[in-house]
Amino acid sequence: VEAVHLIADGKAPRIPQPKEGATYEGIQKKENAEISWDQPAAALHNWIRGHDKVPGAWATIDGQVVTFYGSSLLDASVPAGQELAIKGASRPGLVTKNGLVVFGNDGKMVLVRSLQFEDGKMIPASKYFSVDEATALELTEEEKKMAEDIR
Repeated sequence: VEAVHLIADGKAPRIPQPKEGATYEGIQKKENAEISWDQPAAALHNWIRGHDKVPGAWATIDGQVVTFYGSSLLDASVPAGQELAIKGASRPGLVTKNGLVVFGNDGKMVLVRSLQFEDGKMIPASKYFSVDEATALELTEEEKKMAEDIR
């Protein structure tokens, strides 16, 4: 009760917390989340996972910053896929049916499930080489009549 009264009267002591021993980590910034490829697969996975969702671990692919999301360690034989050159990586990644496989400097693999481009567009990593297919909207006769009525 005494402490509450001291605060209410504006007389409570103010002791600044010393920075030594503090455990708070500052907010991560996007420019500090670039992936360093000269690491074992477990470290790559932890880096990607640790920056998932904000700010997002990223690398440069085809001159564009691409952010990686949803990583997991892959303990299997190297899957079939289309090679994808990643700036700074000693070995190209593989776009497979399950996602993007990247390699650590120990030869082990990490599977990345989602990629986000600079414009904010997010895709499944397995669809990296898929061309955007524009489909035209086709209306039935009844829907065309309804559209006319609405106009």
